Amino acid sequence: MVSDDDVQDLPPSSKLVLKVLEYNGGLTQKQIVEKSRLSQRTVRDALDRLQEADIVEKDIYIPDARQNLYRLSVETDEPEEKSAETAQAEALLD
Repeated sequence: MVSDDDVQDLPPSSKLVLKVLEYNGGLTQKQIVEKSRLSQRTVRDALDRLQEADIVEKDIYIPDARQNLYRLSVETDEPEEKSAETAQAEALLD
C-alpha cells in the first residue's frame, strides 16, 4: 500500500503519473504521456522517481518489445475502493 509518506516528497508530476497508473493499470510511457498530457521528458523523470521509490515497476510490453509497461508495484487504496463499488454495482444488477 502506498503511504502518504512515500508520496509526500514526490513532485506534482510524479503524483499525477501515479494517479494515472492507479486509474488505468499498466501503461506504456507513450500512453501515460497521452493520458496525463505531460511532456515525454517529464513523464520519464516521474517514472524514474517512482521506480526509485519502489512504487512503480517496469516490465516488457508484450505487443511491442521496444516499449516498457509501467505498473504499480504495490497495492494502493484506490483499487480496494473500486472493488467495493464494483461489488455494490454487481449486487444491484443481480
